[in-house]
Amino acid sequence: MKNIHVLLLNYSNSTILNKALNSLDFIHQRVRNITVLEEKNSPSKLDIFSVNQENKYVTFLQNDLGETLSNYIVKSPDEYILFLYNQEYLNPNIKDINLQLYNHQYVMTYPYTFRDKVIQRPFLVKTSFLKQTDFFLNYQVPFKEAILSAWLSTLDKSHIVNEKEYFISQTIKDGATNNLQKLNFIEKYQFDLEKRKNTPSLSVVISNYNMVQYVNTAISSCLLQSKPPEQILVIDDGSTDSSCKEMDKWGVIPTFKLFKKENRGKAKSLNDLLPYIETDFVIELDADDWFDPDAFSIIKNHLKGISGNVAVLYGNLRIWKQTSLGTVKYKGIKKGRIVSNKSELLSYPFPLGPRIYRTSSLKQNNGFPITKFENGRMYEDVSILNELLKESRLLYKDFTVYNVREHELSITKKNQLNWNDFIKYLD
Repeated sequence: MKNIHVLLLNYSNSTILNKALNSLDFIHQRVRNITVLEEKNSPSKLDIFSVNQENKYVTFLQNDLGETLSNYIVKSPDEYILFLYNQEYLNPNIKDINLQLYNHQYVMTYPYTFRDKVIQRPFLVKTSFLKQTDFFLNYQVPFKEAILSAWLSTLDKSHIVNEKEYFISQTIKDGATNNLQKLNFIEKYQFDLEKRKNTPSLSVVISNYNMVQYVNTAISSCLLQSKPPEQILVIDDGSTDSSCKEMDKWGVIPTFKLFKKENRGKAKSLNDLLPYIETDFVIELDADDWFDPDAFSIIKNHLKGISGNVAVLYGNLRIWKQTSLGTVKYKGIKKGRIVSNKSELLSYPFPLGPRIYRTSSLKQNNGFPITKFENGRMYEDVSILNELLKESRLLYKDFTVYNVREHELSITKKNQLNWNDFIKYLD
């Protein structure tokens, strides 16, 4: 019975694609349709040639895999969708796999292995189930390789069948540092939701100004967590792009709340959120950055038993460079260091972060200081840390869960304001 529609995703050249297509002969009695999805304007030129099954060739809609899948799968008449990814092809072990899903089983996964990593990838999925769900779009995840894994992480585990047999082979495995860092990130989507209680509550605050390209990634990274935050509070600081329209879409999430104000600067915007914070601690996320999927689990573990005189917990930053092609390239980790006084704060070589504030400390300080320098629009993080150091302490722990996106639209990069002028206004 021919009831499978095969999707071959983003194959980099015709030789590898040919190998994948030929490997479908192992299941030819089940395959009715094959579709090759290639990125629009891809540098590789794929020649689609005749095979036994009916073939179609499409391109990504607006270079977006998630949108293509959401729109294209709706039109498929087949019972199942089977995913194969660049470099992959079926091996003879596939003959021993029962390509059927029963009752409330909707997704079959397979183990993708690389060095010490084992990542479950969607393989066979009921089309009827896919038609009821939406994939994350490219701008809602840090990089396109995370789209299917992010989607898989949102599903009820009882609907998933994890096949343990190795019925898929690869021609080449990319061991470049950039790819390894992406795999490290994707692997964390697999962590089970934690049930442990008795950890401090934690919320997220985001101030957005004209970051429509990136803010959806920031918000979705808060939701795709092994231990989600209790609150996600976002304020739009008078954006002139379509940020608000994009962020309104998240309004269906119970923990998400969006506020809209005229443009007054980040410090004032964050202060507007203070009355709504109901948690023990709050972490600040820039609208162009994002969290690891296990960020809140790790942070909450560090917060357990934290001394009462600690106003801020912080760690390390993982840095990514936004490229002109719309992708991100891993640059490295900036390790934090202990800061115990004003001198050490002002000599810190990069923004101290991620910054997890004790909510009561922020509120006792009346929020972020509005300095005379640029009316508080710049270096609000240094201003508040300087104030908190007077009565409390900052605690460094060696953990890395926060991802910084370096790009040309960065407010700091665009303004390049004089640091020496700013520090004159600090007490």
